Amino acid sequence: MRAARAAFDDGRWSRATPAARKKVLYAIADRIEAEALDLAVLGVRDNGTEINMALKAEPGSAAGTFRYYAEALDKLAGEIAPTAPDVLGLVHRAPVGVVGAIVPWNFPLMIGAWKLAPALAMGNSVVLKPAETASLSLLRLAEICADCGLPDGVLNVVTGTGAETGAALAHSMGVDVLAFTGSGATGRRLLEASAASNLKRLYLELGGKSPNVVFADAPDLVQAAKVSAKGIFRNSGQVCVAGSRLLVEASVHDQFVEMLTAEAEALRVGDPLDLGSDIGAVNSEDQLRRNLSFMDMARAEGGRIVTGGTRILQDTGGTYMSPTIVSGVTRDATLFQREVFGPVLAVTKFESEAEALSLANGTDFGLAAGVWTANLSRAHRMVAGIRAGVVHVNTYGGADNTVPLGGVGQSGNGHDKSLHALDKYVDLKTAWIQL
Repeated sequence: MRAARAAFDDGRWSRATPAARKKVLYAIADRIEAEALDLAVLGVRDNGTEINMALKAEPGSAAGTFRYYAEALDKLAGEIAPTAPDVLGLVHRAPVGVVGAIVPWNFPLMIGAWKLAPALAMGNSVVLKPAETASLSLLRLAEICADCGLPDGVLNVVTGTGAETGAALAHSMGVDVLAFTGSGATGRRLLEASAASNLKRLYLELGGKSPNVVFADAPDLVQAAKVSAKGIFRNSGQVCVAGSRLLVEASVHDQFVEMLTAEAEALRVGDPLDLGSDIGAVNSEDQLRRNLSFMDMARAEGGRIVTGGTRILQDTGGTYMSPTIVSGVTRDATLFQREVFGPVLAVTKFESEAEALSLANGTDFGLAAGVWTANLSRAHRMVAGIRAGVVHVNTYGGADNTVPLGGVGQSGNGHDKSLHALDKYVDLKTAWIQL
């Protein structure tokens, strides 16, 4: 943190020209792209994501993110206020100073880039803490940044536990903004730490229990089943926006669950470095035990496990779980209300659009959602009515850097991606000049 502050204060990066910062960020993007396979493998060794997905979601996404903010940084101008003729009012965007970033283990390089690239683009210094179970790709990224000309001290990647390294960042009097992706419980502790220290600004991207709503008039139920399966089972369900609650209109419920079950059972779970694997491993033994504990709760609360629900491939020594579908999940059930962060889909039946909307908004979360319908008016009503940061229509996932990602309610605040993310890493400074 001292290194980051010194680098910021002496202006080696904070006062560099936009053209100079752009050149370095472009070089970082090019290097990430050149080392994509190596970086993807580093990540897979840590977190078990299937390699086909890891290549696209980790180095592929990170390179695109650095390139996006490199291109954006010299397109942002200050403002001239509409003042009286004898006054000049200017609004400057000034870098905040030292940014702390704490990122999770599921997509460390992608989510790390979401925070690093806009913070660096605006001239800040950064101290980044990876998850203790997934730090390899971000440590390599720090080396890449140094090789590409990012000055010493501007980016600092510090490993360690949340209780030690994360707490040090959160309680620091020298961190001006803290950006976090992770659990709600940790987010609450970070808020307390901010209040107890320097009132640093916090941006929290927390959990989700995202509804995926399928109406009987969906344009293609077969396609909806294929995409919905990927929307929950990719990366073993360890995706913050995963469509983990499937809400299906009663008239097509049985048919759709049958199609979805066929899709789930066709997925090949196995070695994440095997190109033939559709689904990789669960991150850790602890996470796997947590996932399986939800199965006991689901049965006790009247849910029916349609497929999966068990540990598999235990003889390999890996932590694998079969793609799981649980039907008959009621609104007050644990599986309806709590985030699993595993390959577990809760299915609930509805009779009307009004009931679907009520169920979609029936948790404390509000990160993402999906709606499948051929009725344009219904689609717009659902987009307007669902409380979530992103609502997909007739698809699930795939939104790129041009649009923001963030939640409402207990899914957090602030946004990653898009030009809106830059707002987190600047202070607005007014100059009021009497002429």
